[in-house]
Amino acid sequence: MGGAVGLKGTDGKAVLRKALELGAKPIAEERAKSFLLELKPVRDQIQLLVGAGKMGEDVARDCGFDFIAMGRRKRETTGEDTREVSRRSVDEGADLLVFCGGDGTARDVLDAVDSRLPVLGVPTGVKMHSAVFAVGPHAAASLVMRSLWEKLPIREAEVMDVDEEAFREGRVSAALYGHLLVPYDPTLIQSAKAGTPMTEIEMRNQAAIAIQIIEEMKEDTVYIVGPGTTTRTIGDLLDQKKTLLGVDLFQNKRILAEDVNEMQILDAIKGKKAKIIITPIGGQGFIFGRGNQQISPRVVRSVGINNIVVIATRHKLRGLKALRVDTGETELDDLLRGYIRVTTDYREERMMRVE
Repeated sequence: MGGAVGLKGTDGKAVLRKALELGAKPIAEERAKSFLLELKPVRDQIQLLVGAGKMGEDVARDCGFDFIAMGRRKRETTGEDTREVSRRSVDEGADLLVFCGGDGTARDVLDAVDSRLPVLGVPTGVKMHSAVFAVGPHAAASLVMRSLWEKLPIREAEVMDVDEEAFREGRVSAALYGHLLVPYDPTLIQSAKAGTPMTEIEMRNQAAIAIQIIEEMKEDTVYIVGPGTTTRTIGDLLDQKKTLLGVDLFQNKRILAEDVNEMQILDAIKGKKAKIIITPIGGQGFIFGRGNQQISPRVVRSVGINNIVVIATRHKLRGLKALRVDTGETELDDLLRGYIRVTTDYREERMMRVE
């Protein structure tokens, strides 16, 4: 739940405490509700095994499902509780294990389950580099129903995670921790995050895109610039130190604020013209909802969907069939879907479908 407040994850008690102090709100429960409500038409045909209390029991009850609770209710839960519920799911003969979380939770499930049970992640974290996640709660529900009744193919999917401390310092230190079995449909499950090869051609392409963006910057407009190497090049050419993994604010071609959170963005753009500049996640195509949760639905609505600028190199777009959104608000996601212009080089654009 650290995304909106700019913490890039909440692994560890100290960071979790800081997130709460900054006003972070847990989103896993709401995302779990969205997932379960999609399963209501088949609730009489499935049996739910859930973790006690906040580990699934409370949400299942609120959504009107019959369930069997595993473990005991706790005020505070840890990764060990995730591992214990996962092990119990295997022992109880579950057909599919669904978890709500990010890469850290995926690692806990991997430790407990390995390849003994198919698994599916409902994305609720900040770091979601792994290929075990559905593209959103509704997609997860569709995968569950199809895997149980249509027998979708099962394939191995990578469990990736990054060092959060390094991530907060602007360094990506990602590692492969193993593989989980997942029900697979390429339209409903995300790929693992793909890195950008920093070749001379790629860097020239990034520079050309940045030159066009800089030429088009207007005075007194606040530019909300998302994370990524392509967006960082804008700062480099302006001789301004933009963070690689944070969201930064520019005004009059200078850094206004670095590594901002949702509330700082909303304060900075109040009563002003603003634009959002973002680049999709490599290999996944997400322009909202992965790694840039600081640009929240409130921020997007305040800026306006017509003031969103998407930039991406040709190489990155070649690996994407479409762009994706997962803001956490279904209505906003629907508004963002359709087609959008993507700047791919100097004075070069491409229309991309947003799913």
